[in-house]
Amino acid sequence: MAPYGILIWAVITAVLASILILASHVHNARRNRTTSVAFFHPYTNDGGGGERVLWCAVKAIQEESPDLDCIVYTGDHDASPDSLLARAVDRFGVELLHPPKVVHLYRRKWIEESTYPRFTMIGQSFGSVYLSWEALCKFTPLYYFDTSGYAFTYPLARIFGCRVICYTHYPTISLDMISRVREGSSMYNNNASIAQSNWLSQCKIVYYTFFSWMYGLVGSCADLAMVNSSWTQSHIEKLWGIPDRIKRVYPPCDTSGLQVLPLERSTEYPAIISVAQFRPEKAHPLQLEAFSVALRKLDADLPRPRLQFVGSCRNKSDEERLQSLKDKSIELKVDGNVEFYKNLLYRSVLTIFMHLFVFTMKWQLVYDEFLKLYLQKSKN
Repeated sequence: MAPYGILIWAVITAVLASILILASHVHNARRNRTTSVAFFHPYTNDGGGGERVLWCAVKAIQEESPDLDCIVYTGDHDASPDSLLARAVDRFGVELLHPPKVVHLYRRKWIEESTYPRFTMIGQSFGSVYLSWEALCKFTPLYYFDTSGYAFTYPLARIFGCRVICYTHYPTISLDMISRVREGSSMYNNNASIAQSNWLSQCKIVYYTFFSWMYGLVGSCADLAMVNSSWTQSHIEKLWGIPDRIKRVYPPCDTSGLQVLPLERSTEYPAIISVAQFRPEKAHPLQLEAFSVALRKLDADLPRPRLQFVGSCRNKSDEERLQSLKDKSIELKVDGNVEFYKNLLYRSVLTIFMHLFVFTMKWQLVYDEFLKLYLQKSKN
């Protein structure tokens, strides 16, 4: 029995020592906390609406509270204050008053989807806690501002003595996702093998239900939660249970560059432009399928329209997703009518819109057919 007793005491001692070390880190961080705002945005090269929100928020704080320093936690090791300042202008047309400070993170792999082939959602969520631990140990602000949707980091930020603010574009899990699993719908987050198995579907419903409970628990730690739409607000209020701390703030969409484009402009061909990051939930393959069917229904005497995908790639997984889209366009025999544009500058996106075809009635019918087929397929 003695060896077992020694082993038990060794384990208890190791656990207590770890707790004391962690508590010491938190105590020192809280004591050195500065009057500043730190933005948790591990991908400052994602090029989507989330990054635009980041730069608009930084600019707003610089204008309204110039005494607060703005810090950005990023996993992009080539990011510097000056490069981020230039990126905000080049990609989004947002002119910051001065460069933000940068804290580099080196554990971003723990939030990569490729790290978790199974149970991706919960794996990335717990991975984000590990990443935020690195962030908060390196720099502890007064205000912790999450602009990427990592709600599981909020309790940790509160432990470090931060006030937690977030801008949520889309809930990590929604009641709709659980409903789709119940209905046996096959989607990007519910593959066909699970959708076709009643037993696996029931297991996934239990997993989703448990995860939604945890998501509600951590989300309720936010002192102020901003959401981008009434749909997101409805879901977040139900999941987090803090309606008095949730405010609807529509995305800061800049249309000034589009307003100067002439309404009358000539072009060689009609085009349908799809602007979205190359991520699974954007349903790009579905758009390709709908476009393929619409082309087959087009009168032979009309010029072929083009489908132009404009988006950004954050990592290797997004790059592979983009390549699979190109392969699918070849498979559907529409590659001659589909174009892909990756990681464009803001002015380059405006150039594409400059050549956007203004639909006449006959082309409007083609667009309507594409949209109808896309909506039909998305429901199936």
